[in-house]
Amino acid sequence: MNPVSQETHSVYNPLVSIIIGNYNYEKFIAKAIDSALKQTYKNIEVIVVDDGSTDNSRKIISSYGDKVIPVFKENGGQPSNYNAGFESSHGDIICFLDSDDIFVKNKVDRIVSIFESYKDIEWCFHSLQLIDESDKLLGSTTTVNYKSGERDYRQILQKGKIPPHIPPCPTLCFTRKLLEKILPMPTTKKMPGSDHYLKFIAVAISKGFILAEDLTLQRIHGNNMGTLREDKLYMRAREYLFTGYWINKNFASLKKFADKLSSAGIALDWQSGKNDFENSHIIKEYFNSSSLAEKLKINLIALYYYINNTFLSKFK
Repeated sequence: MNPVSQETHSVYNPLVSIIIGNYNYEKFIAKAIDSALKQTYKNIEVIVVDDGSTDNSRKIISSYGDKVIPVFKENGGQPSNYNAGFESSHGDIICFLDSDDIFVKNKVDRIVSIFESYKDIEWCFHSLQLIDESDKLLGSTTTVNYKSGERDYRQILQKGKIPPHIPPCPTLCFTRKLLEKILPMPTTKKMPGSDHYLKFIAVAISKGFILAEDLTLQRIHGNNMGTLREDKLYMRAREYLFTGYWINKNFASLKKFADKLSSAGIALDWQSGKNDFENSHIIKEYFNSSSLAEKLKINLIALYYYINNTFLSKFK
């Protein structure tokens, strides 16, 4: 089978849910919605979850009428958007999109073709292209050296190893069957933006596909939570700390992997130099469920990451 075939499949015609998460992005939300509605693949539903915006976002979303399914909720952070969007969806395939990013027009077509060609996969992630606030292509990407093919990371995560780079939210596509095993996920306002839990659990429990095609344009601008930014290390640390804590609590078989994520979070927290209260608290909570030997190992790995800054950079 050729994963880069550009054929559109007419027999396999699953409903695809595109879930757009938004918070105070009135400047970009219309472009995100338009990119979803203008997909070459037509059997779609577009769900727009507004996370308690205080700007003009909700008026813009409402202007689309019955072209989209609006979900207006109180502010709860990005993980709560995943939960609310999935609860309102009906699709056999689920694609997530941030409201400041854009899908290329044949994105869903390509994703559907991959799921049709590879029957035993439950997720498909792809590469992306970075753009600026004016939609101008930037000369860099966060998905370097991607190659198309099936991937199975289950064994390495069971052993507590970190998988190769997994791209961010607007490249993530799943079968409904898989997401029913993961969502709803834990949420907290203390960590407003993170897709780590969702994508790490997905690759830990199922086989998938990496597609080396830039099917999303990810926007880089002043309000991005983490991409290409070094000034919020304590928040990046919090992402790993909470993700490790939740995985340890909900997926006991992934304890070694959860320990590794916690080590990375501790090292990033040290590097930030902020002495963040919330980070310290979740570290304490994690250690409450760890043996003395496990605590020692977690701290030793964190120290190794901290000293070996080159290795730690993979978590930034």
